Amino acid sequence: MSENQPDGTETPRIDTTTAHNARVWNYWQGGKDNYPVDEQVGDHVAGMIPVIRDIARADRAFLSRAVRFLAEERGIRQFLDIGTGLPALENTHEIAQRIAPESRIVYVDNDPIVLSHARALLTSTAEGATDYIDADVHDPDAILRIAGDTLDFTKPVALMLLGILNFVLDDTEARSIAHRLVAALAPGSFLVLTHPTTEPELGGDLQLEAMAFWNANAKPPVTARSKDEVATYFDGLTLLDPGLVSCSRWRSEPGTETGLVPQLGAVAEKA
Repeated sequence: MSENQPDGTETPRIDTTTAHNARVWNYWQGGKDNYPVDEQVGDHVAGMIPVIRDIARADRAFLSRAVRFLAEERGIRQFLDIGTGLPALENTHEIAQRIAPESRIVYVDNDPIVLSHARALLTSTAEGATDYIDADVHDPDAILRIAGDTLDFTKPVALMLLGILNFVLDDTEARSIAHRLVAALAPGSFLVLTHPTTEPELGGDLQLEAMAFWNANAKPPVTARSKDEVATYFDGLTLLDPGLVSCSRWRSEPGTETGLVPQLGAVAEKA
């Protein structure tokens, strides 16, 4: 697997004094790739909103179901996964290449600890390809340019934006990033997205205080949005059933349904 950086600079040193989302998310999912500061902030946030661990696990389970569905039922063989986070069990490339070994996957993140783990863990089948780009979601043009070394954007791609646009605080910019990335995709491509929500029927109002604590004590800062606001990321696309719902309920398998979580999820197709 190769690794690229858009500006050619050296990878920044890992900051172990401030909690970081990728590591805290790993902690909530039961992983070990985190530091004491991540556990401390993670435990405090979990004390404020106990469902946060369920959100982390539901988001990961949504990824698994979506990738499997797109690879098995829609024949998608290319995945652009932005906001990768730390490698875990059942990463995008493992699911996709198990179904279709020729699948090509590009991961994107800008956390140095994610980069260091990506070098060691994100491998590929001989038939396919797996790449990692050290880049920021705020620069979609750089992502698309470098991802084009591995992916063929004249063919369908699954664009994965799981729990990433919530770190773009400006509503207009977040919407613009989503639309710019989708615009580069060929017909038959898909947008796969999750985002924390403020919707009270999903318990979204209960996480606002926890988010305020996070923004004062960890990085990067985060925001939640309403269902109507998140729906704008899918402008011009066709939402697949069951639409934009709690990610725990998106095509959950019989007998595995879990409770609702304040994290919206959907998959939509570009005509």
